[in-house]
Amino acid sequence: MRQTVRAGKEVKECKGSKSRQVAPELWQDGDDWRKFRGEAKEMSRIGSFEGFQPVSLKREEDDQPSETDQLSMEEREPETQVPAPKQISRLPSVVESALYPNPYHKPYLSRKYFVTRPGAIETAIEDLKGHITKTSGETIQGFWLLTEIDHWNNEKERILLITEKTLLICKYDFIMLCCVQLQWIPLSAIYCICLGKFSFPAMSLDKRQGEGLRIYWGSPEQQSLLVRWNPWSTEMPFATFTEHPMKYTSEKFLEICKLSAFTSKLVPAIQNTHKNSTESGRGKGLMVLTEPILIETYTGLMSFIGNRNKLGYSLARGSIGF
Repeated sequence: MRQTVRAGKEVKECKGSKSRQVAPELWQDGDDWRKFRGEAKEMSRIGSFEGFQPVSLKREEDDQPSETDQLSMEEREPETQVPAPKQISRLPSVVESALYPNPYHKPYLSRKYFVTRPGAIETAIEDLKGHITKTSGETIQGFWLLTEIDHWNNEKERILLITEKTLLICKYDFIMLCCVQLQWIPLSAIYCICLGKFSFPAMSLDKRQGEGLRIYWGSPEQQSLLVRWNPWSTEMPFATFTEHPMKYTSEKFLEICKLSAFTSKLVPAIQNTHKNSTESGRGKGLMVLTEPILIETYTGLMSFIGNRNKLGYSLARGSIGF
């Protein structure tokens, strides 16, 4: 046995023993006894997890009651109301995750159409103005970007122009920025305009919703069965139009894709042409009807595939091609 001197007192310690033996005479001093017990507890915690204290990661201001908590505490009656649990406001997340660029966001969706690319529609108009002025000498009174629906219910992107005597329907390639096809229709030959919702035969498998405009310059009954059942025929004496899908992308496209604006400009132009026309017969009057527009398609497999994939538009199609 050996003796250890600490703070003027003698403490006896046995070799090979983990515990200390304190002389009974030291227990009479209360302060030394409490100090000794504290040191003994600290030594017993070494090598175990009891000595680790949990650390709170809350902010200091989170421990302070909010204004709503203070009001509720002041208004509460301590004897009658049960105290509500304390609400602790949590930090809002500062980390945000998002797909960039987001392909489902409207601006990125509209960029798939080449007509919405900067300068595309302006280039097309300048090309057509120069061509029409050079070939006919007429002045363009207005232009619109619409969707043509053929007799097989296929959608096709078209530019429409109105001059003093002619309605022009242009197929324009917005990828190569060139005019592919231009159809000239004299305003004096147009005798009927039909406005209304689209209608289909009862057994049709591919139907569309919405309203459209059909312009007649000939009698459909006079066309042969071969012409009517040919999906690539260009001899149909009428044309059907609806609004372009990019109508609401910007203020500019809202004006040139509006079907009502095109109708309000086309009807007076035709009426003025009929008044000044010297031709007899049907060219002396214009009928404007409001009735359903019939599209005679039954199976509609070709239009279903083409319209779902927007094959009638100048569209970016990724690595597949155009």
